Amino acid sequence: MLPAIIPLNVMAKVFFFLLLIFAASPWASPPIALLCGLIFAFLANHPYATQSKDITKYLLQASVVGLGFGMNLQQVIRAGRSGFIYTALGITFAMLCGWALGKALKVEPRHAFLISTGTAICGGSAIAAVGPVAHATDDEMSVSLGTIFILNSVALLIFPIIGGKLHLTQNQFGLWAALAIHDTSSVVGAAAKYGTIALAIGTTVKLARALWIVPMTLGTAAVVRRENKSSDEHVEIQWPWFILFFCLAAVANTYLTRGAPIYHAINYVAKLGLDATLFLIGASLAPASLKRVGVRPLLHGIILWLIVGSLSLLLIRNGWISI
Repeated sequence: MLPAIIPLNVMAKVFFFLLLIFAASPWASPPIALLCGLIFAFLANHPYATQSKDITKYLLQASVVGLGFGMNLQQVIRAGRSGFIYTALGITFAMLCGWALGKALKVEPRHAFLISTGTAICGGSAIAAVGPVAHATDDEMSVSLGTIFILNSVALLIFPIIGGKLHLTQNQFGLWAALAIHDTSSVVGAAAKYGTIALAIGTTVKLARALWIVPMTLGTAAVVRRENKSSDEHVEIQWPWFILFFCLAAVANTYLTRGAPIYHAINYVAKLGLDATLFLIGASLAPASLKRVGVRPLLHGIILWLIVGSLSLLLIRNGWISI
């Protein structure tokens, strides 16, 4: 008697849940979680493609809020105050460079804007904030987030090696990681490999930079609202309220210290949630989606990242930027 053949859709569901559980476990990491999602996308049809879009959106926002419980506002404000000018200049440069590069490569404007924002500020968190406000499509969000997280994975692996070869000090490496690596989680991972001082500097500078999500999102909303008025088209602005909760979480962690054990637990769960989000993002990057948008957004993200990373390294090594 021939054994029963398991339907492909059932196998895909089992495969999906096994990888999702692993991605959300303590044994995974952001790069591994994303890699698992990409492997699934290229080997199987997504069994929950429609449902995972909303889940990904809300899980990413909840994870960002949870990460706020790991912030110390006093340290962030001190780091932000000392580096306010070059942070503002760096963000402005990255946005302008991203805009010009997008024009040169003929990348769709929203793609270029999302990738530039993620590069300039703090990767996936910034894209998650401005994407809904800019009315980005699911494909635009998925490809932009996927581009950023792929580059994060590369940075996590190569930055400590480059820092060692160039004999960067702990201060220099921490600052470089904060300015050139997109996401806070990857900054923490790379800086932790380099040393405790690099970790402290990289984390505080990156978190201070992350606060620029708020003015960037508000500015995006204002531009979209003005464009809608000029075109006589009414479109409701989706305000990223989760950023407010992110700030409140940081306030609680800084000043309501009695809840520290609870905050640590929430922050830990948020990191696992971020890994699960990365898996869902990777799983949504099906070959069909990549074919629809082409390779130009990925090329845009790579070139912009190389420009920002190389220039910031040059300025830091020559002592023009320090902390």
